[in-house]
Amino acid sequence: MATQALMEQVVERGNMWAAYERVLRNKGAPGADGMRVEDLKAWLQAHWPAVKAALVAGSYLPREVRAVDIPKPQGGVRTLGVPSVVDRLVQQALLQVLQPIFEPVFSDSSYGFRPGRNAGQAVRAARDHVRSGRHWVVDMDLAKFFDRVNHDLLMARVARQVTDPRVLKLIRRFLEAGLMRDGVVQPRTQGTPQGGPLSPLLSNILLTDFDRELERRCHAFVRYADDSNVYLASRTAADHAFEAMRSYLESELKLQINPDKSAVARASERDFLGYGLVGRERARLKVAAASIQRLRRRVKDVLRENRGVSVAAVIEALNPLLRGWTNYFRWAEVKNVWQALDGWLRRKLRGRLWRQCRRPLARARLLMKRGLTEERAWRSATNGRGAWWNAGASHMNAAFPKAFFDHMGLVSLVDTHRRFQSQS
Repeated sequence: MATQALMEQVVERGNMWAAYERVLRNKGAPGADGMRVEDLKAWLQAHWPAVKAALVAGSYLPREVRAVDIPKPQGGVRTLGVPSVVDRLVQQALLQVLQPIFEPVFSDSSYGFRPGRNAGQAVRAARDHVRSGRHWVVDMDLAKFFDRVNHDLLMARVARQVTDPRVLKLIRRFLEAGLMRDGVVQPRTQGTPQGGPLSPLLSNILLTDFDRELERRCHAFVRYADDSNVYLASRTAADHAFEAMRSYLESELKLQINPDKSAVARASERDFLGYGLVGRERARLKVAAASIQRLRRRVKDVLRENRGVSVAAVIEALNPLLRGWTNYFRWAEVKNVWQALDGWLRRKLRGRLWRQCRRPLARARLLMKRGLTEERAWRSATNGRGAWWNAGASHMNAAFPKAFFDHMGLVSLVDTHRRFQSQS
């Protein structure tokens, strides 16, 4: 594909319209200039000719990005760089032109941020490597990858496929755009902060050399963004591969591994993209314990945020979380977790119903309304036990069975997972 006149393809009307629609769908917070996505149309009607002329001339200057710190599940923070809405539009237009150029050179073992590829394919590929007899894994975690990308190394790899100097200059300007935190702009000489449409593609471009090195060594591996797992048949081979990979990353790509999160271990002892593995020759995917704990914490957060509202409103708030979680883990083959989580969710909601009736009389009336005898309802309402105990007791299970919550519209993890399995 000719890449000498890529900027004309970037600013072409159809490409820009597709980019505009994507930016609108993605919504997102304002950048450092405060412009909202809803304001973009009116702004472009007044300023697009000047923006287009600057892009074609190679003189377009991106604004600084707004720093947003997001807590990590395991502790610490991840810094996102939120570009202005206009810069997001330009980056998206660039991405749409560059992606088809670089896709053919990417590795078949790379799954992150690529059209038609997803985490489900990555974890199933990992499972299949283990089933083939590679029971040891080199789990490589790159330390602050998006903060430490070397601009010169990255641009050299972009220039292998792109020859339009205006596009190359624009990408470098996006990389070097300052980071605004608390009103102060910090210059950047390395890194590509997460948050812009272009960053995932640039990370894949840089790490493709790493993929090719692994292929040259005939390793079986799976990479999803900056998360790489290499599968080998013995501990000795895995230890050797670990040192070779670390040396290559440090010397050729100027990247460092995180020694606290990287390891050589049996594949069943390491999690990958939220999944774990059980067994070897007949390895099966399971939901990792850490993923289950994160869901429990998020459910508790939703319950806390919706304190004092009806159970119907709580269920409405929970359902998007449960649907998304079940969809992501639809490939899990160890199924006991679904029943356990469903039971735990219903018990949490039964506890909410119990606490909403503050006096024994109200609790007895609630239980009788749900079909319990007067004698059993009063005995249960006056047992002196706490909400959590009662939520798991037979009287609350009889009064509020699964069918009750199904009628209320609560997403059942078991039923949703079973439906996904029948569709796959």
